Amino acid sequence: MDELLAQLRAAAEPTRLRLLALCARGAFCVSDLCTVLGQSQPRLSRHLKLLVEAGLLERVPEGANAYFQLPPGPGAELVRLVLARLPEDDPLLAADRRAAVRLAAERARVASEAFRRDGADWDEIRALGLPAEAIEQAFLALLPAAIPRFLDIGTGTGRLLELVADRARQAVGVDASRDMLALARARLAERGLAGHCTVRQADMYRLPLPDGGFDVVALQMVLHYAEDPAAALAEAARVLRPEGLLIVTDLAAHERAELLTAQAHRWPGFDDAALAGWFGGAGCAALAPVTLAGPLAVRLWPARRLPGLVAAPAALTF
Repeated sequence: MDELLAQLRAAAEPTRLRLLALCARGAFCVSDLCTVLGQSQPRLSRHLKLLVEAGLLERVPEGANAYFQLPPGPGAELVRLVLARLPEDDPLLAADRRAAVRLAAERARVASEAFRRDGADWDEIRALGLPAEAIEQAFLALLPAAIPRFLDIGTGTGRLLELVADRARQAVGVDASRDMLALARARLAERGLAGHCTVRQADMYRLPLPDGGFDVVALQMVLHYAEDPAAALAEAARVLRPEGLLIVTDLAAHERAELLTAQAHRWPGFDDAALAGWFGGAGCAALAPVTLAGPLAVRLWPARRLPGLVAAPAALTF
């Protein structure tokens, strides 16, 4: 009872209610919230500290910044119950929503311009002329109808999160690139998915996530960039619950050597034996793979996390 009373007291203040209403729609850093609410950073930082301490918000560090979003579990459920009592047409909350949409659009524009200026090719599936729609449909066909918690490692612009949004109760994307994350946040906010689809900065070899916390983990067009695929898969398996599903979507073994230089690929695709060996080392059992034809063959390798096994750390190989 004491914890619930503390949470209710933390929420019972106008500015903190506005903060909760915004963060229920997506992740925001302090400077974003200052812009939307028109209040000073020291004032908002105090409110945010109280909400985090009460378990109503989660603080996610990202470089020099930190993003605030609803936490997984009971705290988010309580926030949504409280917010459901607020009038949807409240002029102050409506103004906050409009300001947040404008801010997200501006962030997306800046990030997109940076990518165009720097020549970054962030939509690799389409850049390589691969059958994007067929890949997405094949991926969806491997998923269960309902997913409590979904993780996308190397989420890029968040397309996979958007794809699974109607099946996943909570979907999390991680990526090392802050520019990618800016695009992903804007994409999710624009589509009204930021309430249960979130992104955060992370290294795929050291995920800031608990053991066994996800039901499905995906790596799409990521593994061929990895210096150590075995270690990346071992870390993916660590955060997967026993009997959870791990899906790797990547290029089948090929002889397009120019991709190793022009596209900075570390590996010229993969074969079934390599994936099966890495899955086994990570405590997973390989399932039947799926092949899609195209300019380059694409392979979907699913695996099931075995109960009672601990993924052994893999040595780096170069």
